[in-house]
Amino acid sequence: MPGHTCPPFIGRILLSPLRRLFENPDRLFSSYIKKDMLVLEPGCGMGYFTIPLARMVGLKGRVIAIDIQDKMLAALYQRAIKAGVSDRIEIRRAAGRSLSIDDLAEKADFAVAIHMVHEVPDQQAFFREIFKALKPGGRLLVIEPRIHVSRKKFTESLDQAGQCGFMISPEPLTGLKALLYKHHHEY
Repeated sequence: MPGHTCPPFIGRILLSPLRRLFENPDRLFSSYIKKDMLVLEPGCGMGYFTIPLARMVGLKGRVIAIDIQDKMLAALYQRAIKAGVSDRIEIRRAAGRSLSIDDLAEKADFAVAIHMVHEVPDQQAFFREIFKALKPGGRLLVIEPRIHVSRKKFTESLDQAGQCGFMISPEPLTGLKALLYKHHHEY
């Protein structure tokens, strides 16, 4: 699918507890995630964000974790079992250039695309799939790593999202982070 993907050995490094010092999932998502939500997480890797998201959505909520790498998904599955949240996480392998979420039309409340949009070769197709899966008014949180993505490239990605119907939230976000809303018109 992409020209570059995060290799599994890096996925293990990214699970470090030290990461919470600068990228704490509870702080990052606390104002967005509510109990009983359906949350999409494309590019979930080994589940650094997936496990906390599953705790936040509660017993009746669900996180759909999607990745293109079997090793990442296998590690996530084992971590979810160990954390006691495997019943809240649905693991999916992306098929080719598709997230394989056509069955979720207007069902998702929230989506997170963290440190992965820069790896997607067809960003417009990616944003279109997420847009279709979100309920009206649904939101997408996009965060990119400064080490790989320039402000210009990030803005270009947001422009691609805008062409698919997303609107950028006016709330101030720092760094390469943006909250997008599903616009009321279909594209």
